[in-house]
Amino acid sequence: MQVDSGTVQVWSDIACPWATVAMVRLYTARDRLGLTSEVSVDHRAFPLELLNEQATPRRILDAEIPVVGRLAPDFGWSVWQGRAEEYPVTTLLALEAVQAAKEQGPRASEQVDMALRRALFAESRCISIRAVVESAVRSCPDVDADALLQLLDSGQARAAVTAQWQQAESDRIQGSPHLFLADGTSVHNPGITKHWVSQPGQGFPVVDEDDPQVYDDLLRRAAI
Repeated sequence: MQVDSGTVQVWSDIACPWATVAMVRLYTARDRLGLTSEVSVDHRAFPLELLNEQATPRRILDAEIPVVGRLAPDFGWSVWQGRAEEYPVTTLLALEAVQAAKEQGPRASEQVDMALRRALFAESRCISIRAVVESAVRSCPDVDADALLQLLDSGQARAAVTAQWQQAESDRIQGSPHLFLADGTSVHNPGITKHWVSQPGQGFPVVDEDDPQVYDDLLRRAAI
């Protein structure tokens, strides 16, 4: 996996709560270590709906959110509060928005990615809808929203998402989130090991080990 120095490459789906915990922890550690200007995130799409050939079942996320909420409690998690028919069944447009934001630099894509995660997991907004994606984009302070939306509407970012989906399959990315560094480091769901009681969607996940300090090491190594 080719990764630039000073970069943490993150493969994830926006509708993955474990990846959202990873991003919250990564950004928090980056700020605390004073590495915000030295280390950036290269977001890569790991579109679960394409890899699994189905929308991610809401019952799985409803079981995961109370568990992951304890890992990053300040994020403002909420199980879905909207009507059932408004629940997002696709994240492709949201993933495209993150890729389109890269044209304005990594900070723009970082902000768009996190704004969309908050829209879904904290605000119960349907990120399948363009108007919701636009609202999230316009909330980002370092993003030229009009330029991003113009690129998004052109459809160009879909090619990037599709290419990354195909690469994820061919390179056997383990799941969302999977992080890579320039030194060859490869780690899936950093610091967390877990298992499901019963089948996913029927039971609930249990965190066996959790070490959030792993992000300090990852960031220091990325900054070298």
